[in-house]
Amino acid sequence: MNRKLRMGMIGGGNDAFIGAIHRLAANMDGKIELVCGALSINKDIAIESGKSLFLAPERTYTSYDEMLEKEAALPEDVRMDFVTIVTPNFAHFAPAMMALEKGFHVVIEKPITLSLEEAIALDQKVKETGLVLCLTHTYTGYPMVKEARNLIQSGKIGKVRKVYVEYRQGWLSRLSEREGNAGAAWRTDAKKSGKSGVMGDIGTHAFNLAEYISGLEVAELCANLNVVVENRALDDDGAVLLKFNSGASGVLIATQVAAGEENNLSIRIYGELGGIEWHQQEPNSLLLKWYDKPMETLRAGSGYLSDIGRHNCRTPGGHPEGYLEAFANIYRNFSLTLAARINGTSVNADVVEFPSVKEGIRGMAFIENVVKSNESSEKWVKYEV
Repeated sequence: MNRKLRMGMIGGGNDAFIGAIHRLAANMDGKIELVCGALSINKDIAIESGKSLFLAPERTYTSYDEMLEKEAALPEDVRMDFVTIVTPNFAHFAPAMMALEKGFHVVIEKPITLSLEEAIALDQKVKETGLVLCLTHTYTGYPMVKEARNLIQSGKIGKVRKVYVEYRQGWLSRLSEREGNAGAAWRTDAKKSGKSGVMGDIGTHAFNLAEYISGLEVAELCANLNVVVENRALDDDGAVLLKFNSGASGVLIATQVAAGEENNLSIRIYGELGGIEWHQQEPNSLLLKWYDKPMETLRAGSGYLSDIGRHNCRTPGGHPEGYLEAFANIYRNFSLTLAARINGTSVNADVVEFPSVKEGIRGMAFIENVVKSNESSEKWVKYEV
């Protein structure tokens, strides 16, 4: 294959935030081109969005089922290779299932579906079709997150004992969903967002980051959810005590009512020999803290990083790499994997990796178990999938 991968998009029109982020990320390495889209459920917005992105009128669709039907009918050398789904949570499952049934690979926003049952059904369909599904848990795309994972896997800090992960935002400190904020409106509506507000939106990111970097899986949890802003329909604040399958323990905090905070995601993991610390708002630095010697600061772009760390760096040391680059790393690794599949070759999956259905199912199970614990008088619940 000597061409770009052809991408379609469901959702992400002119009135949406995350669609533009996906397009920037997909375009960063020049390996992907957007060829079609069903960009909004509003016909006028869908058409205008297609025009603004210079899509051919006949490939600017007004519904996802129309797009998938017509794209599947096109010649193989013309139709899209994969579809990116950037709709609200409740509109993930149906287009993803139909895309897989029509033979298209899928990139999908997190959380993967509206419910655990849907996620499991999607997993079955992926296995049945043998197609590739990528879940955009963005923060795993940062080079220093991958470096932290590699350090722990290599035993650098010894056996993990404690995990602390926090995701603090302040954008829902007011009842924004009743002030015309469309993003706040669907995120605080259980029919569109799911059983939990804050844990579905950002708690899943914190949970995924904790499991990804530590290499461990949560086995039990004890959760408390709060509705801080009066008259809000879903939780906007919460905390979870964690017990991992290795015997390690941890704490997860997620809140969207920390007035003054922007996107403050941070993680600290401590082992027998030392600890690591990473902050999303200062992503190029990874702190290594030692029991018996001074702290070290590892920096993105440095030659001393591991293979996976260097593979996911894009610029020389001292040049900031952030959210868009992390997002683009996920798209690049997905595109390299998909191109290899088309060419009948392979990639080094230890280095060229990205989140998939497994992470999606664990994320949905996290939400379900958090809600179960919050509503239980016993509080501690076994992590069930």
